[in-house]
Amino acid sequence: MAFIVRNVSSDGKRVMTLQQFKQWLKTSFDTNSDGRISKGELREALRITGGLFASWKSNKVMKSVDSNHDGFIDDKEFVNLARFAEKHMSIIITK
Repeated sequence: MAFIVRNVSSDGKRVMTLQQFKQWLKTSFDTNSDGRISKGELREALRITGGLFASWKSNKVMKSVDSNHDGFIDDKEFVNLARFAEKHMSIIITK
């Protein structure tokens, strides 16, 4: 079941809260439903959202976002991923 975001800003960026962002990633890309985002799942999210060089970007993102270096983005690291998404994925995260 896909999570659909209907709020779009005037410049075409998706607008969502941090909780909606987490829910969108988990329902759309967490293929094994473990509550974490792996590098492969992140690669797919980047590819689907129109990202070029998704494999390269997913490696770069994982290195900068995965603060405990376990190879997954968990609940504590979603804030870091949200900051990346605002800069590189045409998403606006609101409070």
